[in-house]
Amino acid sequence: MDAVVTAGGIPQPNEPLYEYSKGGSKALIDIAGKPMIQWVLDALSEAKTIERVVVIGLSAKLNLTCKKPLTYMSNQGKMLENLKAGTAKVMELNPKAKYVLFVSSDIPSITGEMVDWVVNTCAETKDDLYYNVVRREDMETRFPGSKRTYTPLKELEVCGGDMNVVRASIVNQNSEFWNKLIEARKNPAAQAALIGPDIIFKFIFRQLTIENVIQRVADKLGLKGRAIVCPFAEVGMDVDKPHQLELMRADLQKRARKAAKVLKPAIGKPVTKSKPAKTAAASKAKPAGKIKRK
Repeated sequence: MDAVVTAGGIPQPNEPLYEYSKGGSKALIDIAGKPMIQWVLDALSEAKTIERVVVIGLSAKLNLTCKKPLTYMSNQGKMLENLKAGTAKVMELNPKAKYVLFVSSDIPSITGEMVDWVVNTCAETKDDLYYNVVRREDMETRFPGSKRTYTPLKELEVCGGDMNVVRASIVNQNSEFWNKLIEARKNPAAQAALIGPDIIFKFIFRQLTIENVIQRVADKLGLKGRAIVCPFAEVGMDVDKPHQLELMRADLQKRARKAAKVLKPAIGKPVTKSKPAKTAAASKAKPAGKIKRK
C-alpha cells in the first residue's frame, strides 16, 4: 500500500505551537533531534506493507529521508484538497492502487510495526473507509497527562486515530460532507450534530457504539465503513499543544538513547583475535610426534 503524509499545517500567532514553529511548518518542529515528520517517515520506512510515500506540504529541499520512494507535493490549502491531491498522485505513480493510507505528520511516536498492524487489519475486509480509534484507558496508560479529547460511547471512551485507510476511488465523492466532517474532527459534539439528530440523542445518553458512528458517516458518504479499535496509543497521540510536544520530546529522547546504547560499540575492551579456522585436511592430520632422546 502507498502512504500519503499530510504536512501542510503552519501554526498561526494565536495558536499554541506558534512559539515552537516560529512561523514555519508544524511538521518540522524539532523532537529529540529530528523534525517531527522524520519520525513518521522512519516508521513508514520500516513498515513492510508500505511501497511508496507521498508528502504533502513540504519540499524536497529539506533533505528528509525515507527508505521507500518519496514524492513531494505542495500544500493545496485545505485538508480535503490535500487528501485528493495525494490520492491522485498515488494513482499516477501506481494506477493499480486500490487503497491509500493517510498518515498525519504529527504522530511521531508510531513505529513500522504499528503501521503494518493498521494496514494488515484493514486488509481483512473490503470496506471503503477504515477509521482507527484508541481507547481512553490505552491512551492514558501509555501517555499519562496527554489530555486528549474523548468521545463517550456506549461501552467505552475513545479518541480518534491519525492513521486511516480509504479506498482510493471514493475520495472525490460527496466533497461537501467530507469538508464539514474534517472541520468538525476535533469536536465530537459537532460531529454528532453533522451526522443527524438521532445521533445527538444517542451521543448525549451514551447509547452510541463506535460501529454506529462509523457506519452513519459511511452512509452519509454512500460508502461502507469499518471502525477499528487500535491497541496502539501512538496512532492517536498527535501533537496539538505544548504539553503534548514536551511529552513526545521526552518519550522519543528516551527511545533515541535506548537505540544509541544498543548501537554504541564497546569502548576500552581488549580486542580478541580469533583463531584461524582449521581446514578439513588439517583437522584430519595427525600432529607431528616429538623426537625422543636416548
